[in-house]
Amino acid sequence: MQQHSTSLLKLGIVCTWVAGLGRYWDHPDAYWWQYLGLGSLAYVMILASIIFVLLMPFRPNSWTYKNVLLFVTLTSPPAILYAIPVETFLSMETSASINIWFLAIVAIWRVALYVYFLRTLAKLNGIVILVASLLPITLIIVTLSLLNLEHATFEIMAGINASEQTSADGAYLTVVVLSLGSAILLPILVITYLCIVIKKIGERG
Repeated sequence: MQQHSTSLLKLGIVCTWVAGLGRYWDHPDAYWWQYLGLGSLAYVMILASIIFVLLMPFRPNSWTYKNVLLFVTLTSPPAILYAIPVETFLSMETSASINIWFLAIVAIWRVALYVYFLRTLAKLNGIVILVASLLPITLIIVTLSLLNLEHATFEIMAGINASEQTSADGAYLTVVVLSLGSAILLPILVITYLCIVIKKIGERG
């Protein structure tokens, strides 16, 4: 990453753009900027900003916005799975289930790669890496829940129509449980985060 950061960042941006195109190419109600893949590009920039600012007090190794953006864009390739039009040759119930599996695969890949990134490049460890891994995720989930966007986000990511009753209803229940769990976990993570930051400031002083 360090030796070829500029080339890899260009590759990551292209992968993010292609994944953004694939996510909405067959969506009947997407906006023009979503069809052009611009939503995914904006998403990775915003997410990279959140991670960069949130983890900066931990003083990670090689912590620059460029490195964080590079990492975030390189998690994009598996999202090309969303471009597979399973709805065209499978039943709605089956295709919804497959899309949920696609969503799970992409999510697991991204979280695993994020932890690996924090351990190898950022050189974090122990409770710090646990907080650094969970805090951004729970913060995003809780924010979406407060804005009442978690259902809409789930439908877009999994290709589900809310007016249809499918096996995805059970999967959405899992999303609700995750939202509640995140709401309970977030205060604990925030307190732990503040304690770590205070300790880091004390060590610096």
